[in-house]
Amino acid sequence: MNDQDRATARRVRARLEGGARDAASLRAALGALAPLDRDAWLDLVLGSGSPPDDGPELPRGGVPYLPCPVDALVRAIDAAAIGPADVFVDVGAGVGRAAAVVNLLTGAEVVGVEVQPALVAAARALAARLRLARVSFIEGDAADLPPPARAGSVFFLYCPFSGERLTRLLGHLEALARTREVRVCCVDLPLPSRPWLEPLLRTARDLQVFRSQDLSVARLRIVRRRLGSR
Repeated sequence: MNDQDRATARRVRARLEGGARDAASLRAALGALAPLDRDAWLDLVLGSGSPPDDGPELPRGGVPYLPCPVDALVRAIDAAAIGPADVFVDVGAGVGRAAAVVNLLTGAEVVGVEVQPALVAAARALAARLRLARVSFIEGDAADLPPPARAGSVFFLYCPFSGERLTRLLGHLEALARTREVRVCCVDLPLPSRPWLEPLLRTARDLQVFRSQDLSVARLRIVRRRLGSR
């Protein structure tokens, strides 16, 4: 990243900390950068330092914190058509980087769920410094989807965990899908097939985006496939 890009990042950061909001300009600035520079540039804009070390609160099967690549995050925003009316739930929010970006680019309300207290404290400090009134963080086990997160319309999973913990989370999401449509975005996480989820994005190697479908329709499709195979 060159000196001009660093200077631009500092100017954008000053405007954000002053309360200015211009999603189109922020997105244009990201798009104008070389792809390999975008994450470092964004970290300068957000004032992100080195994250706290993972603590003993990280559950068995949990994945140590790593920030999601900004390009994958922007593609998820587009594929899931996230907008101001959405409630975006970041499952395993870390220091709040993805939560801040989604709110700044879309205006959506954001709820981050993170089990490690030090990361939650860093995320809350970021939201306060950038005056992100519609961004909040819950300290809790994301696999159990704490109640405030169950108001979500879009759920974002950047390789948070697998196995039994992922199965537990999907059970909570299926229960929500019985009441309304939800969308699920997965980065670097092959999601197990579920009849209540249909793909919105089929071609990206690192990104999967799904939406829930009417469960009665899903069951009917399963029955028809079974009958057709006889």
